[in-house]
Amino acid sequence: MKFSINRTEFIKGLTTVSRAISSKTTIPILTGLKLVADNSGLILTGSNADISIEHTIPVTNPNNLLTIESTGEIVLPARFFIDIVKKLPMDTMTLEVEDNLQTKITSGKSSFTINGLDANNYPHLPEIETDDTISLNTDLIKEIISQTVIAVSNQESRPILTGVHFLIKDSQLLAVATDSHRLSQRKVTLNEPINGDYNFVIPGKSLSELSKMLDETQKEIQLSINENQALFMFDNTLFYSRLLEGNYPDTSRLIPDSFDTKVQFETSALLSAIERASLLSHESRNNVIKLTIDANNKNVTIYGNSPDVGNVNESLDAVSVEGKGIEISFNPDYMKDSLRSLGQTIINVEFTSPLRPFTLMPSENGEEFIQLITPIRTF
Repeated sequence: MKFSINRTEFIKGLTTVSRAISSKTTIPILTGLKLVADNSGLILTGSNADISIEHTIPVTNPNNLLTIESTGEIVLPARFFIDIVKKLPMDTMTLEVEDNLQTKITSGKSSFTINGLDANNYPHLPEIETDDTISLNTDLIKEIISQTVIAVSNQESRPILTGVHFLIKDSQLLAVATDSHRLSQRKVTLNEPINGDYNFVIPGKSLSELSKMLDETQKEIQLSINENQALFMFDNTLFYSRLLEGNYPDTSRLIPDSFDTKVQFETSALLSAIERASLLSHESRNNVIKLTIDANNKNVTIYGNSPDVGNVNESLDAVSVEGKGIEISFNPDYMKDSLRSLGQTIINVEFTSPLRPFTLMPSENGEEFIQLITPIRTF
């Protein structure tokens, strides 16, 4: 196996697949990066227990300056190999694998030799045997990910809650995540109807890595699903993620269908006030702030307290207040995450009682995006 390549383009590919490579794995060969050179180009693969990424550098793209002198495959220690390639002196480099799996890397006057591993021992990537693919707008999938992964659980005691639950039927997509303390739900109407019904849960960590890889150059992303794997296809990259096993809880019953108190805020103004109040609440063991709504005088007050430091009391400017008065306590970090995901808009915050979850949603098309937060009992 021998090839030469534009080092900049090679580094882009290496960076892409390195997202799936972990130094902590029970399968030692997965700390390596697999390279396959064939007549069509160079195929790079990285994998861990959750995700696998395969990226192809085609020989047909003149920017790659890719020349395959002889085909073959090798697994190289990822961290060392990528560091070496980044430090090479010239714009191009050559890689040659000898019969004993020793791999020679040259660029200008610089030459490295590292030990490789037999690629036949590298696990095979999952096979997604389906003719049905779902076409998604890249900006839309990035938005859905950013709005839902904030609510996935970090506790492995309930693994199913560490993922985002997707339901796709006809032209409707529903994505929801909850850690049992908060919930984020997004509904989307797709441009085209989808064949079949889909019900699957993708780990939040996988989705976060996928989102980092997507940029404005990719307009569409293709999604295929089988029993235990999801495959996202874009540009010359295949992104595999395992699916979480088990039944996701029915979250639809958690969202209130009525309210006793409704307040409209400008998102940025409410976020700023919550951030100020949390400066002191973070010094308290409870990390709680209190919101008081005086329906008669249309006053809204936020209060944060730390016995060791002091307290903060701020009157908020609400766009409108309707319904009953209420006093409710909650975790300010959950509120900040929700407000940041809602963006620059006017939002409705709806309450039913001091101990029932409350919702945040945009004032326009509110049913499409709902954030729910469970209050904290303080008495």
